[in-house]
Amino acid sequence: MDRYELRRLDYSLSSDHQALQAAYREFFTAHCPIEVVRAAEESGFDKSLWERLCGMGATTMALPESVGGDGATLVDLTLVAEEIGRVLAPVPWIDHVCAARLLGRFGALEADIVSGRQLVGFDSVQENLPGSRLIPAGSVADHILLRDGEDVVRLTYAIRPARVDNIGRLPMAWIDPDAADARTVVASGPAACAEYQRALDEWRLLTAAALVGLVEATMTIAAEFAKTRFTLGVPIGSLQAISHPLANMAIVVQSGRNLARRAAWFLDNEPDARPELAPAAFVFMADEAPRAATMAVHVQGGLGVSEEAAATAYLVRARGWALAAGDPGATAKRIGAILAEREGVS
Repeated sequence: MDRYELRRLDYSLSSDHQALQAAYREFFTAHCPIEVVRAAEESGFDKSLWERLCGMGATTMALPESVGGDGATLVDLTLVAEEIGRVLAPVPWIDHVCAARLLGRFGALEADIVSGRQLVGFDSVQENLPGSRLIPAGSVADHILLRDGEDVVRLTYAIRPARVDNIGRLPMAWIDPDAADARTVVASGPAACAEYQRALDEWRLLTAAALVGLVEATMTIAAEFAKTRFTLGVPIGSLQAISHPLANMAIVVQSGRNLARRAAWFLDNEPDARPELAPAAFVFMADEAPRAATMAVHVQGGLGVSEEAAATAYLVRARGWALAAGDPGATAKRIGAILAEREGVS
C-alpha cells in the first residue's frame, strides 16, 4: 500500500481539522446570526463581518507560505466554506481566496490582497466571451480577474460598478473589461489558462462545500419544526411524508460532504488523477441544495414561505449561489468530456 492509498478512501477529520471547524463555527455563530444576513441583503456584503473574518486569518490561511500565507489545504478550506454556507454569511470569501490563490500561482500577489484589505473577484462563469460579464463579487471587489483569450488579466475601476439584484443576494455586478481604469496582463498562454481552470475548479469545490453547510442548516430548521408541530396528537416528524424527506436531506449532506472532501484531497495531491471530482461535487450540490431547501419550506407550510422565515432565506441562496457560475449543466458537460477523454470515446 502506498502512502496515499488509505487517504484516497478515508475522509474523516483529524483533530486539527476538528479544531479548525469548531473555531469557525463558533465565530459565525457569534457574529453572523440571521439578522446580520438580512441586514446585508441590499448590498450583498457585510464589511464589518469581512474585517472580522480577515482578522481570524481566513484569507491568509488559504495561501501558501511562500507568498505570506499559512499554507492551508483545500480540505481545510472546505471546512470554512461549509460554515459560511451554514449561516449564509454575506462575505465573498470563496471568490476572494480562489482569485488570490490564482494570483499567488502567477507570482502577482500583493500584501493587501493576502490580508483581505483589498478584495479580489473573478469571472466564475468563464465562457471567455467578449463584452460585459456578470461577476459574483463585482460590486465590492477592488480587483477583478478574468480570461481574455489566452491572457489572464486584472482589472481595476476608480468607481465600483453598481450591484445587480439577484436571488442569491450576492454583490454581483456587470463588469465591462473595456471600461476598466487599469488593465494588467498577469499571465498568458496555455499554462495560464490551465491555472485559471484550476481556480474555477476550486471555486466550484468550495461552493459545493458551502451548499453542504446550507443544506445541513435547512435540515436542522425543518427537523426542529417537525418535532414541535403536532397533528392528530403526534409530531409531524413521525409521519413518513416528513421523516423520509428529512432522511434524504441527511443523506445529501453526508454524500456532498464526502464528495467535496475527496475532491479537495485529489485536487491538492493528485490533480490529474480525478479532475472530474471537483465539478461533480458542484453539480451534485447545485442540484440537491434547492430541492432540500424547498422541502424545508414545505415542512413549515405557510410559515416557511413568509418573507421573514429563515427557510426562505436559505431557499433563495440555494438556488442563486450555484447560478453565479452560470448554468450548472455546462459544468456537467465538462465532466462528460473529461470522462469521455479518459475512456477514449470520441
